[in-house]
Amino acid sequence: MLIEEQALLLFFQQCAEKGVGAYSEIIVPVQQGENEGQSHFSPFSRDKVCILSGYRSIDPVKMLFYMPREKVLPIQKSRKKRIVAGVKACDIKGVQVLDAALSGGDFIDPVYQAWREETTLISTDCSSIASTCHCTLLSGQPYAESGFDLNLSKLKDKFFIQVGSEKGEALLKLIQKYVPVEDSSDADLKAVQANRKKMKEKVIAQNKDLERSGKYDKLRQDYDKDWPKVSETCVGCGACTHICPTCYCLILNDETKAQKFVKVRSYDSCQWHGYARVAGGDSPRPKMFQRFRNRYLCKFLFMKSNFDQLGCTGCGRCTEACAGNIDFRKVVKRITDKVKTEVVV
Repeated sequence: MLIEEQALLLFFQQCAEKGVGAYSEIIVPVQQGENEGQSHFSPFSRDKVCILSGYRSIDPVKMLFYMPREKVLPIQKSRKKRIVAGVKACDIKGVQVLDAALSGGDFIDPVYQAWREETTLISTDCSSIASTCHCTLLSGQPYAESGFDLNLSKLKDKFFIQVGSEKGEALLKLIQKYVPVEDSSDADLKAVQANRKKMKEKVIAQNKDLERSGKYDKLRQDYDKDWPKVSETCVGCGACTHICPTCYCLILNDETKAQKFVKVRSYDSCQWHGYARVAGGDSPRPKMFQRFRNRYLCKFLFMKSNFDQLGCTGCGRCTEACAGNIDFRKVVKRITDKVKTEVVV
């Protein structure tokens, strides 16, 4: 199926203004100030520049499901039914990790699950890349392969639509009631495949010098040799964990007043000195390089063991956010392949 971009935006407008299909909130990537190409998630508005294609947003979609600070008790019983569109493959993979951690096992986070149930995810293929993008180093692609409700692939002024779930099928039927949607052809599919191949080649070329063996067990080695060196500019600010699409460590605070029982969840970070501090004030990782190393072990070993998924999706946000100019890709290559490459951007 094909839909003109302007027709899709018109549908979003109708949902935002009239609550079509009970969708009362539409969240899309919008242009970040005057920085063309950079975007952040924001409620849809005709006054904002919507960027459905391009590359991933500055902020991860995680922040729309697992918020930096959120009341978890008492549980909010009703939430807005919403569409989150323009989500890139790296963020879709991030949501899949969070699903496994927060709603796929013995423990289910009711707040996270409620946001997931009320949200329809529309992913879009990348049509450009950021300098830190490296999904292909992790066997990923610059387009979503699963985990979406609908996926959009840009073809000139139209989008090629792919259905990924029953929720997506229902949304597509709703869209067809309000704006024109046309049948696609084999030529359209071939054009999508050609665009995807071109984008994948761009990501591969950008990371050619950073390809690694993928032997992540080596991250456990040289505990007190390479790790202090690669982490020497780290200031332990926690920006990397907060901006990561798969980090979900939390602090639960009691904000009860009088007869009102209130629990508030906010982000924690394994990069902070107080993380995992035990009674008596002792810390299991008192040195900065130990906390720095833990994040890499978590992404490539712990999450793989727990959820059968890597915790790094290749979005590159941690490198952009790092106050110490540490390139995540270079650290992984240096430790796993024993290459004495510089670790700063």
